[in-house]
Amino acid sequence: MPALASHRKPRTPLRSSGPAVGLTTAALASVTLLSSQSALAAPAPKPSIEDVQKKVDDLYRQAGTATQQYNQAKEATAGQRSKVDTLLDDVAQRTEKLNEARRTLGTFAAAQYRGGTLAPTATFFLADDPQSFFDQTHLMDRMTERQQRAVSDFRTQQAKASKQRAEAVASLETLTESQATLRTSKQNVQTKLSEARGLLSKLTAEEKARLAELERKKEAEAKRKAAELAKKQAAAKAEAQREAAAAEAAAEEAGSGTGTDTGTGTDSGTGADADASTKADKVMAFAEAQLGKPYVWGATGPASYDCSGLTQAAWKAAGVDIPRTTWDQVNVGTRIATADLQPGDLVFFYDDISHVGIYKGDGMMIHAPKPGANVREESIYYMPIYGSVRPA
Repeated sequence: MPALASHRKPRTPLRSSGPAVGLTTAALASVTLLSSQSALAAPAPKPSIEDVQKKVDDLYRQAGTATQQYNQAKEATAGQRSKVDTLLDDVAQRTEKLNEARRTLGTFAAAQYRGGTLAPTATFFLADDPQSFFDQTHLMDRMTERQQRAVSDFRTQQAKASKQRAEAVASLETLTESQATLRTSKQNVQTKLSEARGLLSKLTAEEKARLAELERKKEAEAKRKAAELAKKQAAAKAEAQREAAAAEAAAEEAGSGTGTDTGTGTDSGTGADADASTKADKVMAFAEAQLGKPYVWGATGPASYDCSGLTQAAWKAAGVDIPRTTWDQVNVGTRIATADLQPGDLVFFYDDISHVGIYKGDGMMIHAPKPGANVREESIYYMPIYGSVRPA
């Protein structure tokens, strides 16, 4: 009998996974290689010298702002420390008075104890809650006038001591906050300056030369604007002198015709003007004597200055005290238009009022510019002007 054919399909042999793994590995390697090549082929674009200049200038401006914050925090810390010291002295004195009142009460209590009776005064002094006991009105009726004064004085000294201790604690907390702000401001200044130095250190010699050329162009443009201002101011001054001379001539002519003296009131402002001129001369003499000294943030002289430290010291030399920071100095005295600037006036820069210089005349100023630079003369147009004031 013939054998029956099998109806089962033959099994398909399984393929080895070796080639697939090899293919996958190759594919991944190709992707990795392409990614690496893509990264190497498209590096981050290097900033232009103009961008570097802008970034560095901005970092120095931010450092200037942080410097003013540091100056403000330093001044607040000094003031708060002085207040705390005063309060602690007051607390010590008040505590001594409290102890003296306590000793007086103790004397009464001891005397009554030695007498064999514990009088209400002693009971009051030794009680866990003297205030509650004191509030009993019959106690006061049984005390002598002298004992009543002693108890009253004790209560007064105790209340005042408690109040002053609370004030001292609050002032210490404020001092701690001021010190924390001071540390933060100092760190911010150092961070901004480090970033600026880092950018400059990465420049090649050629790039540094190009950056220097950009600075020279910027300075030249600022000086050109200063010269324009000087020309306008000179013309305005000449016109004012002509008008004054014409007015004086007219007054003399009118006086000669009537035989009367009509010019007695024409010099009413001379004294004030002379005083202001004298102060301005002292400001400028001091500022010029500081030329060449290094800028150091937070410094107020005499060996180095930051911008507002220089302006404060210059006006102090003229006998005028002005605040420490640019933000406070800008609110001192009289606001002055740029066209009306006179030597000694303070010129402020940037929207955040983070820099200040002393106007010298002819569109120029003396200022402490930035870290790495010295006190120098420069056009007021080197930076964007915020406004100007005449402190006195």
